[in-house]
Amino acid sequence: MKNLVQFLFKGAIFFGLALSFSAGLHSCRTDDAIQDTTVLGPPVETDPPETDYTPAFVGQTRAPGVSTTMNYTVEAISSGLNSPWGITSLPDGRLLITQKGGTLRIATAAGELSEPITGLPAVDAAGQGGLLGICLDPNFTSNRRVYWVFSEPQAGGNLTAVGRGVLAANERQVENATVIYRATPAYAGTLHYGGRILFDRTGHLLISTGERSDLATRPQAQDVGSALGKIVRITTDGQAAPDNPTFTQGAARAELYSIGHRNPQGLAIHPETGDLWQGEHGPRGGDELNLIKPGANYGWPTITYGIEYGGQAIGDAIQQMPGMEQPVYYWDPVVSPSGMTFYNHSHHAEWRHNLFIGSLSGQHIVRLVIRDGKVAGEERLLAGENQRFRDVTQGMDGALYAITDQGRLYRIY
Repeated sequence: MKNLVQFLFKGAIFFGLALSFSAGLHSCRTDDAIQDTTVLGPPVETDPPETDYTPAFVGQTRAPGVSTTMNYTVEAISSGLNSPWGITSLPDGRLLITQKGGTLRIATAAGELSEPITGLPAVDAAGQGGLLGICLDPNFTSNRRVYWVFSEPQAGGNLTAVGRGVLAANERQVENATVIYRATPAYAGTLHYGGRILFDRTGHLLISTGERSDLATRPQAQDVGSALGKIVRITTDGQAAPDNPTFTQGAARAELYSIGHRNPQGLAIHPETGDLWQGEHGPRGGDELNLIKPGANYGWPTITYGIEYGGQAIGDAIQQMPGMEQPVYYWDPVVSPSGMTFYNHSHHAEWRHNLFIGSLSGQHIVRLVIRDGKVAGEERLLAGENQRFRDVTQGMDGALYAITDQGRLYRIY
């Protein structure tokens, strides 16, 4: 009987979403320039879930499957990177890439790699640490300034830190490197640094930090006096952005933008709405996609759709609680979502405003069709490459570029 109920529930999710998505296709604005040729199919996930938790709403997990109808090519243009972690596009069409060990590389659209770029502060590259996310200053063309996230060694431990420096004209080193922000407290661990960074539309920096994984540090995701397990928003000098939300629970840090996160390794801003979206590594069966609201609490570790890796319940096994946000979408089993980007180029009109997410344990790139703040369809790209996709970005040429833990750089065009 339980299997029958689950089957009927999943069927209701599929057909309910199919109806709502089809209706959405007819209501798209004519000026949106999005080409909707999508055909809905069964969910792309076919393995049984790790939990028997009930979603909060239809479509929160296992959305209908979709398939790209246009022609595109996939090229592994380089295999010479050393544990790449973050990638961003330079104004001239080349790509700036972080390597976990502490250096940068520049890659051309043909896959030619520069020598390692040095001059950054020392990193603690053990475990999940190292040189992580990167972004360019909005005025990079004139000031050549770059910002990056890294795991910084500290006395008795390490922490997630933000650095700033200038890419030298000879592109061999970063000059005037300085640390502008540290997500304290430090901890003697090697996991869950978060590590993504980007500029919002007001010129402030958004950074994701992890809660450092261990049972001892998990509660700090709910502690507004700690920078662990948060999205923080700072100025380019590392100070709290002046219009940040106010948290009233205790002596809250002024740099906090949202709280209650586990290990957020994806950040992207929707090119049309300006909304901030975030991908988060959950425990077993609880990876999340969140639409971030300033001042909101995303629940970890109080609520979650996952369980411990050993199969035990987390806390009181609660999935919903007043005052805590629900994920827009979750994966069960997990896909391990990492870096992500919205596609916003006319070259592939079918993909415009779709969200692309690198999947580590899933070994593919997730394509999500987003409609009205919800996931309306999901596709798995490059699943046959057997690569752990760490980050993905849109190039100046309209191609998608993706890096993998195994050192490959892909061009999808």
